[in-house]
This record gives sequence, C-alpha cells and structure tokens, in this order.
Amino acid sequence: MREDSSFVMENISMNGNMEEEEFEGVEERDPERNPMNEPLLKRNRTLSSNPLALVGAKVSYIESLDYEINENDLFKQDWRSRSRCQLLQYIFLKWLLAFLVGLLTGIIATLINLAVENISGYKLLAVVEYIQQERYLMGYLYFTGTNFILTFIASILCVCFAPTAAGPGIPEIKAYLNGVDTPNMYGATTLFVKIVGSIGAVSAGLDLGKEGPLVHIGACIASLLGQGGPDNYRIKWKWLRYFNNDRDRRDLITCGASSGVCAAFRAPVGGVLFALEEVASWWRSALLWRTFCSTAVVVVVLRAFIELCHDRKCGLFGEGGLIMFDVSNVAVSYNVMDIIPVAIIGIIGGVLGSLYNYLLHKILRVYNLINQKGKIYKLLLSLSVSIFTSACQYGLPFLVNCTPCESSSLHEQSSSCPTNGKSGNYKQFNCPKGHYNDLATLLLTANDDAVRNIFSTNTPHEYQPYSILIFFTLYCILGLITFGIAVPSGLFLPIILIGSGYGRLLGILMKPYTNIDHGLLAVLGAASLMAGSMRMTVSLCVIFLELTNNLLLLPITMIVLLVAKTVGDSFNPSIYEIILHLKGLPFMDADPEPWMRNLYVGELIDVKPSVVSFRGVEKVANIVEALKNTTHNGFPVMDDDVEVEIVKLHGVILRAHLIKVLKEKWFLKEKRRTEEWEVREKFSWVELAEREGNIEDVGVTKDEMEMFVDLHPVTNTTPFTVLESMSVAKARILFRQVGLRHMLVVPKYQATGLCPVIGILTRQDLLAYNILSVFPHLAKSKGREKRN
Repeated sequence: MREDSSFVMENISMNGNMEEEEFEGVEERDPERNPMNEPLLKRNRTLSSNPLALVGAKVSYIESLDYEINENDLFKQDWRSRSRCQLLQYIFLKWLLAFLVGLLTGIIATLINLAVENISGYKLLAVVEYIQQERYLMGYLYFTGTNFILTFIASILCVCFAPTAAGPGIPEIKAYLNGVDTPNMYGATTLFVKIVGSIGAVSAGLDLGKEGPLVHIGACIASLLGQGGPDNYRIKWKWLRYFNNDRDRRDLITCGASSGVCAAFRAPVGGVLFALEEVASWWRSALLWRTFCSTAVVVVVLRAFIELCHDRKCGLFGEGGLIMFDVSNVAVSYNVMDIIPVAIIGIIGGVLGSLYNYLLHKILRVYNLINQKGKIYKLLLSLSVSIFTSACQYGLPFLVNCTPCESSSLHEQSSSCPTNGKSGNYKQFNCPKGHYNDLATLLLTANDDAVRNIFSTNTPHEYQPYSILIFFTLYCILGLITFGIAVPSGLFLPIILIGSGYGRLLGILMKPYTNIDHGLLAVLGAASLMAGSMRMTVSLCVIFLELTNNLLLLPITMIVLLVAKTVGDSFNPSIYEIILHLKGLPFMDADPEPWMRNLYVGELIDVKPSVVSFRGVEKVANIVEALKNTTHNGFPVMDDDVEVEIVKLHGVILRAHLIKVLKEKWFLKEKRRTEEWEVREKFSWVELAEREGNIEDVGVTKDEMEMFVDLHPVTNTTPFTVLESMSVAKARILFRQVGLRHMLVVPKYQATGLCPVIGILTRQDLLAYNILSVFPHLAKSKGREKRN
C-alpha cells in the first residue's frame, strides 16, 4: 500500500467540474419546455446534481439530515459511560421539552388570537360607526387604509427580514421531517416575523388563516428549545447535549407541529393525527405519547385564557371563543337517503379541490416571475391584493337587497337582529332599522366570525342564494390570489370558506330532497374541499368532530372525506405535494414507483462518478484536497487486510467530522493508529455532534499537509450497505424508513485488491425525476403502467 493513497483522489477533479457545470445550469432555460409544468427552480436533473431548492426567497443548498445513529468509537464510549441516572434524566428531559413546547405554543397562539380579535374588532367597529352616519366613503377609506397598513407591516417584515416566514411553512416542515435540512426555517427571526406577520395579515382581512403559521410557530419553538436558543446566543448547558442530534430534534419538531394544529382548532387529538397523517415520515408509540402531552398542554392553556378573558376582560377577545362551530346542542337528524346528497357534496369537493390545486399551481408560477424582479415587486403584489380584497369586502354588500328581521324564520333571532357589533349574525350595514344585510354578515367581519356565521344552524332563510353565490365566487378568487404573497398565510381557512360557501348553496338547492340543516351542509362542504385539496381524511375527520363537538356527524363526515379524497387523487397530487415540487425540495414518498422494481442500484452507480474514499490512516493533504474539490458529505473508509490481501470496509465518515478533525489539528507525525485514551483527550461525542464550519475556514500549514490522521475513532462503523443487485424500489424503501443520509453499495463478488464499495447513494439519487433524466426509456414504461 502506498502512503499517498493514490486511489483516494480518483475522479475528484472530474466530479468537481461536473458539479460546477450543473450549478451553472440553474440559469439555463430550454425554450422548448413548457415552464408551467416545470419546478420553479431550473436545473439539470442528473444523479450527481447539486441539491438546490427554493427556501424562502433564496436558492439554497439542501442537505439530508442524519437521522441514523452515528456509531463511532466516541459514541460507543459515551453510551457505555452513561449511568442509569443519566438515562432517566434523558427521558425526563424529553417529556419536559414536550411540555414546554405545548406551553409556549399555547401562550403564543392565545396572544395571536387576542391581538387579531382586538385589532380587527376595533377596526370593524369604527367602520360600522361611519356607515351608521352614512359616511360610506370615509368608512371605505378607513377600512382600506387600515388593512393596507397592516398588510404593509406583515409584508415588509417577510420581504426584508425573514423570507422563510412567508407562506404556511407546512411543506417545509413536511420536508424536514422527511429528512431534508431546510436552512433558516426555524430561527428566532423567523419565529418573530411569523408571529407579528400573522397578526398583521389576519387582522388586515386577507383571505388567509393563522392555522398554517401556527404549525410553523410550534415547529420553531420546538427547534429553538432543542438546540438551546438562537444560533448566536445558544445556551451550552450540559443537559442539552443529549438533544444535539437530528433524531431528537425531529421528534421535538413533530411535537411542535401537532401543537400548532391543536392551538389553531383547539383539537388535541386532531393535532396528533395531523402530525401522523400529513407531516411526519417516521412514527413510533413513544412519540405518540409525547405529541399527545404537548397538545394536552395547549388545550389547557387555551381554556385557561378563555376563562381569564371572560366578560371582555381582554378587550374583544373571547366573544366567540376559539371553537368556530359548536353544535353539541343541535339535533342532527338524517336518514339513509341523505347519503346521496352527502356523496354529491364529496364528489363536488374532490373536483373543486383538484381544480383549486391546479389553478393555484399556475398562479404560484406567475407570482414567482413577479417576485424574481425584486423586493419592491413582492411588496407591491401584497399591497395590491390587500386593496382588491378590501374593495370587494366593503363594496359587494351594497349589491344585495336588505332582508327584514320580522321574517317568520327569524322569530327566535328577532331580539338580536340587526346587529352592529364586531361579531354576530344579521349585520345591519346600510340597511334601515329592522333589516339586515346577509352578505355584509359574511364579508364585513373577521374570517373566524365569517366561518362561524355561515356554519350557523337553524337559519335556513338567513342567506339569499344570490348572496351565497357572490360569497363563494369572491372567496374562490381571493383564495387563489392571496396565497403566495409575501405574508405568513395558511390554507385551512380559505379552503373552509370556499367549501362552506358551496355547501350552504347546495343546501339551498337540495332543500326538497334532504332534511340536513344548511349549517351542517356548510360544514360538510368545508370538509369535502379540504379533503379534495389537502387529501387528509382521518385527522380532518377528528378535527371537525372536535370543532363541532357532536359525534352524530361522524358517519356523514367520514363518507364526505373518503369520497372527496378518492375523487381528488384521480386528478392531481395534494396541494402540499405540489408546493414541495415547485420549491424543488427533495421529498421522498412512502411508495416507490412500480418501474423502480426493474432497475438495480448497481445501474445507478454506473452512471455516477467514481466513489471518493479514504484509508483508515490518511494523509492530511489528501483529506484537504478531497474536501475542497467535492461537495460530498460522506466518504467510505477502507483498511487493508494483509492476511487475505483484500481491502475491507471500515465504515463511513462525515464531512463535518473531517472538518472538526482538521480544525482541532489532530495530526500524527507518523502513520499509526491511535490509542483510545488519546482520542478521549482530544474529542468528545458532543463536539462531533456540531455540524458547523467550512473547509475554507480551516488553516493547514505546508508541514501539516504531510502529516497523517487516524480516522478510525470518528468513523461510523455500522453504515447501511446494500448489494448492487438490489432493486431501486427496495433500496428506496429502506432509505426512507430508516432515515438514512448515505447508503453504501457493495459488489456482489469482490475481487482481490479492489475497493469493497462501488458507490454511495444519497437522497438525490433515489428521486424519480432524477432517475428518469438519466434513464429516459423508463418514462415510457411509466406511462404504460399508468394506462394499465
């Protein structure tokens, strides 16, 4: 064996040049391609391509997370040295952090609700006062101007300080829990902008909700707690070292996501099931209990604040509570024949949900072209949507006729008709005394109150069909043009508003054929559209049951969700999968494509550059050169077996660990293996858990280049290896279920003196669109399988 390890640097220069060419390809555009069917990020798809994705407003390098336990000598020593007391402390801290995630998420969610209820409430009361004085122009200017300022605050924060705070954040959380490291998504700045931006955007009356942002807020809180605070002011407490790994941080962020859903809907079980069904890629019973603990704490906090703010002790907060629709005291009656209109609602929800996904996909592409022009264009786009929304919400109620309160169907509500407060049905608006404007009841109010009003039961004649049609059409338009602007936004509420609109409209049309209350049909319409767009079933069913507080709705809700999801799946993917594809995030689905069964991992390795590997005791110069000329994050480590004259695999070493070794200058003057005590004096397992630093920050002298490094103590000796004859489908399932970052491919037969590893597979190599770019003939077989 030569000391310079000649095979170490094989094809490094070729690999580096290839990566540079692919990076340049980000700006290349093929005029023959339809840009409306491509991801927003333009790049050449190859197995060795740089993992780039849109995170916030920037094109960022994307890396996989290390969910696999790195079993090197230092980890084994640390694990052996842990006492029973330390293990109990580790378990206790897991539960303590889960409790803190729920506590802080509940407090912040309450503060957001308190701020939104008061800001939007006092704004609407001032507008009503102008309308009562018949100063309609001043009312419009005040309403539009206030919404303009609130939108400006929310948008300027997202554009200038935290672009990753814009949007719901759920697709990025879903990608993170799938194993994709999305940069700057969970920082303190993002958390602050998400909170303030959500208050501003929702208070401005935009067609968006705080549900998606609350999920992101919960995830940010969990991430900051797990790492001990922001990056620049991180607490280095000894007990936090247990959570300085991607595996435990993943579990904490799962708790945060479920807490956010619970805080949005006051649905603890629904929050747990949302995390299980929609965002989490790995699940186990221990995590189930901790997420349930977090959501239980959230519910207790929300209930405590509602009791505290009772009788307007917190301004306007608490008038409507946090439950949008409580029908626990309503008699729900339906028969077997009602299954037909319920199924029709499900079918329409599936069709409209898939159509909504399709149109939103196209609009997001148009918005991307606008946003690429600069920050001022992002801001102008947000403000333009705000002005249009305010004009429609204020002006459209003038188009409908006033309804008298003395109608026979309103005798029970006549005492509260008309109303001029912030919330409640039967808004007087521009109508004379004793009359109300049904469209103003739905438009000139907060979004949560609009949902509460259209869900109201025992009100079959409160809304005119013409008003519901205007409401449905308007929110279809607003739901499409509002999502995608530079403010924190959620998809739940816009879809609920659209679905409840056509559900109520169908209730009016099908009145002769069903006895189901129109308010209940509005609930079923909202559920069907959410299932048709987001493709969730179990979690949505439980969330709606916890919202309505009535188990009698369970059978028809289940039917609606199942029908809507089935119909939607036959047209296009869910809205979150579409956003993941647009952003270029390498999300790995649970089920591989059928044509992957006909492809072997050895064929993938054949089209990749040769593997870059190290000897167990390697020269410093070779390590530095490899790190500077490649972007690989994992390198096989080999040893010679003198007795049988073969090269054997010792394990795989991470790029971050190599940089740590170079920074600490753990060099040897002679080529030898180190003793265990030497390693413990220089490194600890906690230090290796840090992934900070770049090779450009490492200074190595000319004399140090000639020294050696013993890589054995920091090498993961138990990497996952697969035979080259394994199918890509099976390898992909293993990669996703275990949560791998690197998968080593070994030959079926090893010849004497040859490298025992023929290649390394990463997430990028196992994505369908990357494989099809190298093996285009598989696309034809994919098309045949779809037709069959």
